[in-house]
Amino acid sequence: MSELVPEPRQKPVVPMKPMGINANLLGYIGIDTIIEQMRKKTMKTGFDFNIMVVGQSGLGKSTLVNTLFKSQVSRKSSGWNREEKIPKTVEIKAIGHVIEEGGVKMKLTVIDTPGFGDQINNENCWEPIEKYINEQYEKFLKEEVNIARKKRIPDTRVHCCLYFISPTGHSLRPLDLEFMKHLSKVVNIIPVIAKADTMTLEEKTEFKQRVRKELEVNGIEFYPQKEFDEDLEDKTENDKIRQESMPFAVVGSDKEYQVNGKRVLGRKTPWGIIEVENLSHCEFALLRDFVIRTHLQDLKEVTHNIHYETYRAKRLNDNGGLPPMTVETEENHESNL
Repeated sequence: MSELVPEPRQKPVVPMKPMGINANLLGYIGIDTIIEQMRKKTMKTGFDFNIMVVGQSGLGKSTLVNTLFKSQVSRKSSGWNREEKIPKTVEIKAIGHVIEEGGVKMKLTVIDTPGFGDQINNENCWEPIEKYINEQYEKFLKEEVNIARKKRIPDTRVHCCLYFISPTGHSLRPLDLEFMKHLSKVVNIIPVIAKADTMTLEEKTEFKQRVRKELEVNGIEFYPQKEFDEDLEDKTENDKIRQESMPFAVVGSDKEYQVNGKRVLGRKTPWGIIEVENLSHCEFALLRDFVIRTHLQDLKEVTHNIHYETYRAKRLNDNGGLPPMTVETEENHESNL
């Protein structure tokens, strides 16, 4: 009998390394036009941005959001009137608007949470808010797994949560810590100190440092989260925000006043006009630039790639790897029986 000769083992295929291309191309290709293509597409379709505001009544949440977007996008309420009853539970109210600037349309949804922190017993008052956030993830997931899904899935997911801290100058309330501890895992939280003009500059600086320390001690990660920094440039920029700017000490106002011959947004006090967009008066301009001008796209990406993906993976895992049943999949399943 002839001996069996074992077949020679094949060497594993090693992927080729991409060849370095000389920066001096032989001619113009046009890859740089992708930015213009993306800009044109965004101008045609517009985009969604959903912002939630949380905090006890009387902290100027609606006024601040109106100031951020320079329009009446949030219903104003100056606390509860005597005739009105304080909601027994936290309510969720979403108001949608379309804002257009420079040919770009943004479908803005402001989600308010009246009743939060206004009860005698505020235990677990964060639960309806977490439930609402998860319901939006579920809605998106069900649309995503449809066989004939929409070309553009409506996005109601909360991209940003502004959490309003009362300007006590002392420390965070247990409710503040409990809310941020639970919700920071499911949404991008940006803490802001409301009505910062009620504190002196020294009090404001000390309070900001104290809040940062308390959040760190309690293991609470606010946006931008350290673990999501993509590179050294991101880390350097975001470290400065985390260590110096956060939480933003802000003042909101939709009233204009004449100051040195210019019309400015501000709040009138016995000591003069607090100019909303003057950095020596408050940090509103820093917050606006951060949320809208530098990090809006990243807020949306972190929501989709991190928070939504975490929810999606857990949901599919709980369902044995199967997508959740939708009306469409239920109908198809029944027709196949």
